[in-house]
Amino acid sequence: MAGEKTKGTKVATKTEPSRALTSFHEMERWFEDFLRSPFSPSRWRRLRTPDLEEVSPSIDIFTEKDNVIVKAELPGIKKEDIDVSITDHTMRISGEKKREEKTEKKDYYWEERSYGSFVRSFQLPAEVQTDKASAKFKDGVLEITIPKTEEAKKKEKKVAVE
Repeated sequence: MAGEKTKGTKVATKTEPSRALTSFHEMERWFEDFLRSPFSPSRWRRLRTPDLEEVSPSIDIFTEKDNVIVKAELPGIKKEDIDVSITDHTMRISGEKKREEKTEKKDYYWEERSYGSFVRSFQLPAEVQTDKASAKFKDGVLEITIPKTEEAKKKEKKVAVE
């Protein structure tokens, strides 16, 4: 009867929504994706679930002239929820991404956004002058500029390539 013409009118058909994949099928799909290309970052992103997700900003560290520059992507985080500390050799960035609204027993269709606290610590590529560090936070990107020490500048040497 679906789609048949009856007395000059078309009969509407009722379709059932497709069933969501069971946990077993979802895990099987993840495993197959991983085996196809285990080191592809896009494969790892698909393995994330809101329950297992943690807030961990992406960070770039590079030198520019006489400075060490650190850029951290912190979307959805307010600057008052960010803490930065620096020693001569290491930097620590911590913060918290808070939920925008209280969500109790909502019927989510899709949820990928993550919330919670994070801490990232890493070694800096040169000795720095911690007392001269500056930070800017704009459009969800934290940029920290730290001048190298005079000693660190002297250690850097260009090597001629023959």
